[in-house]
Amino acid sequence: MVVVEGFAGRKVGVLGLARSGRAAAAALRAGGAEVLAWDDSEKARAAAELPLTDPERWRDIAALVLSPGIPTTFPKPHPAVIRARDANTEIVGDIELLYRARKGARFIGITGTNGKSTTTALIGHILQEAGLPTEVGGNLGTAALSLAPSDNYVLEASSYQLELLNTAVFAIAALLNVTPDHLDRHGGMDGYIAAKEHIFDRQGAECSAVIGVDDAICAAMCERLRGGNRRVVPVSVNRAVAGGVSVEAGWLVDAIAGSPRRVFDLATVERLPGAHNWQNAAAAYAAARRAGLSEAVATAAIRSFPGLAHRQELVDTVAGVRYINDSKATNADASEKALICYPAIYWIAGGLAKAGGIAPLAPYFGRLRHAFLIGNATEEFAATLDGKVPFTRCGDLATAVAAAAEQARGERVPGAVVLLSPACASFDQFTDFEARGDRFRELVAALPR
Repeated sequence: MVVVEGFAGRKVGVLGLARSGRAAAAALRAGGAEVLAWDDSEKARAAAELPLTDPERWRDIAALVLSPGIPTTFPKPHPAVIRARDANTEIVGDIELLYRARKGARFIGITGTNGKSTTTALIGHILQEAGLPTEVGGNLGTAALSLAPSDNYVLEASSYQLELLNTAVFAIAALLNVTPDHLDRHGGMDGYIAAKEHIFDRQGAECSAVIGVDDAICAAMCERLRGGNRRVVPVSVNRAVAGGVSVEAGWLVDAIAGSPRRVFDLATVERLPGAHNWQNAAAAYAAARRAGLSEAVATAAIRSFPGLAHRQELVDTVAGVRYINDSKATNADASEKALICYPAIYWIAGGLAKAGGIAPLAPYFGRLRHAFLIGNATEEFAATLDGKVPFTRCGDLATAVAAAAEQARGERVPGAVVLLSPACASFDQFTDFEARGDRFRELVAALPR
């Protein structure tokens, strides 16, 4: 844990007592602050093991520390946020507090609609393989303030977390892509784009901005950023980019320092399949090079990357069928990245659907042998698939895994996979995507051999 000492002897409100909120409360208390803690969920309050005080009774607090899930603007601000603003009380998040407590460290931030978790884990792996003391977390895995004191922090930052930064500066900031997501929380697409762009705030000449340019939004943002004094490193898997990193016929091409050079064949990296992972690898390579690592060190570490749990994770091979855990695919864009990688798919999908459902995945329906539908999205997805892809309404994950395994085992299609890539949030049946992926692993382990 990192101790936050800047509020010693003062009252600090901590609103939201999930993973990041509990870590913030512990870090502040260790630093001498009087923590006033609350969560609107009775279940969260019961599990918090903290003294609780209703925010309506908070007075003269030095700061309001918000968990990322609490709205500050849309669809409407939390009442505690309104009171804090009226009192000119600073509103911050856990990454901001970590930055203030560890100002001598180097902060590397990664955001994007898709791919940020893999890229965060990969950058952290590269730095650790290079022997640099590095902590990895944020929106991914370990809460920011639960990380140990370190010289380097590699942090996945959601759009919600980026809106809670006031002074933090990322020495290296990476934005991978922007497609519609969380629009209700940002008041529309313009607000979502603005939230993502906060990752580059306050960067100076010694800082680097790594930005994917394969979507129009990020390409335009890259051009705007070039007008500042930071170093801008574009990344593309579709075309050559001057001064950046690209992918050409599966080869990673380095043009950061001048003339483009082929560095290595990404097809040899088993744990990073597909063009979307090529973007992740290219962005991680660019960040590693801007962090001062050599080409040889960066590429060797990419080759040894073990992969990210719940993101196209190979769980097992049973009777010649591979079982892939892609539970982190909580929207259609993320599931697309998996569907494009496999020619014969027994697809487990469903949960709490995002806007647009799975209609954007129609170009990949020809890869689906059968769909096994679960959760609240069942009827919506069934309507989309009707007449295009055979499907079964399974209801829950256990039923879906059993049915998919039986059909895949019976049909014996070469190269077949049973793919959990839900294109949905998990909250109708699971606490989070990790619990959903863990359950998938358990069910696969229990399959008859």
